[in-house]
Amino acid sequence: MSGSDGPVDVMTVLLAMAALTLVLRLAGFWMMAHVPLTGRVRRMLEALPGSVIMATVLPVAVKGGPVTMLAVAAALAVMILRRNDFLAVATGMAVAAGLRAFGVG
Repeated sequence: MSGSDGPVDVMTVLLAMAALTLVLRLAGFWMMAHVPLTGRVRRMLEALPGSVIMATVLPVAVKGGPVTMLAVAAALAVMILRRNDFLAVATGMAVAAGLRAFGVG
């Protein structure tokens, strides 16, 4: 691979990913325009963001060990109690940093 191929390949991949993301989002909007919004569909759509977050965070937390699990649990507790994203993230980071500073995990 020559030196000039790298940046061109990276830009091509980035542009392709951006185009595909745009197409998928537009297709999602188009498809949902043809779905009647019943109560059941509305509840499913409202629950979807939490499901995506859990599907993303849970494997990382389990793989990260007890420190990560405690940090995620602390962030979840703050999110439930205070409903503040920033405070929940800061709490999770503080718990993880504190536990690691004391040699846990």
